[in-house]
Amino acid sequence: MIRNLIAGILLLLMLGACSSKPTKSDAEFKGDPAEINAQLGIEYMRQGMYEAASEKLNKAVKQNPELQLAQVSLAILNEKLGEDNEAGKHYRKAYGINRKDPVTLNAYGQFLCRKGELEKADQMFVVAASDPLYKYPELIFTNAGICAMDRPDVVLADTYFRKALQRNPSYPPALREMVRSSFAQQKYLATRAYLQRLQGVATLSPEFLWIGVQTESALQDLNAVSSYSMVLKNQHPEASETQALIEWESKLGDH
Repeated sequence: MIRNLIAGILLLLMLGACSSKPTKSDAEFKGDPAEINAQLGIEYMRQGMYEAASEKLNKAVKQNPELQLAQVSLAILNEKLGEDNEAGKHYRKAYGINRKDPVTLNAYGQFLCRKGELEKADQMFVVAASDPLYKYPELIFTNAGICAMDRPDVVLADTYFRKALQRNPSYPPALREMVRSSFAQQKYLATRAYLQRLQGVATLSPEFLWIGVQTESALQDLNAVSSYSMVLKNQHPEASETQALIEWESKLGDH
């Protein structure tokens, strides 16, 4: 139950999702006092109420230092607040409590990746993804791929992104990364294919519309170029990508 709670809440936090649901009152949480405070802290963190979240999570840690839910949640909160030393301390504590919990490993891996400890981060992701019961392996594989890009190891990164898409073919974050990677490698047919898949499940941002323009130009599909260009100009007139498009079109017109 606790692990499911971690998975659901932390997935929500890590994806930067928001919700219009009202914050639960203290009375709605029942059970062990440390678990109650940890759950309240997570709820406050989800709502962006970081001071209240810190109070509850620190209280939970004092009540039960071995409660992994509290330790990893406090680590994530400290990371959000830029308190990396404190975040690292609580990540290490959470990791020491259970070295196989996929949510802890995924969150800790992201932290280590951001700190430049890329090989150690990769080890965290590999162990996390090996848990057959974890419901969101595509999230872990995508994070592992993003971290591999920082090495940089494009082959390893693409391997992870493909694994993510094997688990969930419609997972937008992995599709976005494969678009970026394919385009950077000038694999335009692959870029087109991933863009089309992404467009089927998510609205394209200016970044990906501009990639679409350049990709279809390379593939000499003028109708597709026109289509991407029109959407970019009409829906995102102030975007930097739109300015880049206008400058690009101007240069083409000069030739």
